[in-house]
Amino acid sequence: MKNKLLIVGTMAYDAIETPFGKVDKILGGAATYIGLSACQFSLDSAVISVVGEDFDMQHIQLLKDKKIDVSGVEIVKGQETFFWSGKYDKDLNTRTTLETRLNVLENFNPIIPSSLRSPEVVMLGNLSPEIQIKAIEQLKIRPNLIILDTMNFWMDHYRSKLDQVIEKVDVISINEEEARQLTGEYSLVNAAKLIHQLGPKYVIIKKGEHGALLFHHNEIFSAPALPLDKVLDPTGAGDSFAGGFAGYLTQTLDFSFNNMKSAVVYGSAMASFTVEKFGTDSLINYSYSSMANRLKAFKELTTFEIDF
Repeated sequence: MKNKLLIVGTMAYDAIETPFGKVDKILGGAATYIGLSACQFSLDSAVISVVGEDFDMQHIQLLKDKKIDVSGVEIVKGQETFFWSGKYDKDLNTRTTLETRLNVLENFNPIIPSSLRSPEVVMLGNLSPEIQIKAIEQLKIRPNLIILDTMNFWMDHYRSKLDQVIEKVDVISINEEEARQLTGEYSLVNAAKLIHQLGPKYVIIKKGEHGALLFHHNEIFSAPALPLDKVLDPTGAGDSFAGGFAGYLTQTLDFSFNNMKSAVVYGSAMASFTVEKFGTDSLINYSYSSMANRLKAFKELTTFEIDF
């Protein structure tokens, strides 16, 4: 079977407060957002994750209904699902973590079913580098593409393990603050050059409401973020970006720099849907016609003529 995407990441429950509302317990987690974003493309996807006995089976069924293989999702009896609670400031750029309960994630040992060990693309969601390494080591063959999403927490506390993961991946996706922390370079261009030396051929540096940069050695592509008139909840935007990016590349199986540009735009579009509602609501109710309109808006935003 072709176009196989394997997603390794968290499935969780979130409690979120923004200036526009508050929700106490909704579906979240990196793997959830990535899976719901990637499944909009023509591919076969599967999730490797862990949840507790409290995880609502309707949410498992939701993923199944979206044609996401959940045979690699472990359900631990007598324990609770990973939980995160956070609050956003008025500009939605600053987030304060109120509570983190690792629960089942604390002792998670990923087991990839044999039928899922030969994917063409692997998306490593934001997770402990130790778990990411264990997942990579179970693959039967080296995938055509391995994409990594990570964050400053792992840079602070697991840098040596994180470096081992970074060395093995083709694409790394981080925000500008994390790029500077990882390299000690303020210039994002210089930071990308140093990250290339760590292993990845492609470097994506996300800039939130200012878009994203894609680097491939001396080639650079800048994609804007789509200006929106309604932003309710930024949670999961980065994961939705990763899902759109990985989903498009898995569908096309074209890993050239030019196609990566398109993948970044698709990822940005998926992220723009996510922030318009709380949690995963926008991804669950997504329609292809909405994507077509959004891609048209991206094109109009970036196309111009100039005489020189």
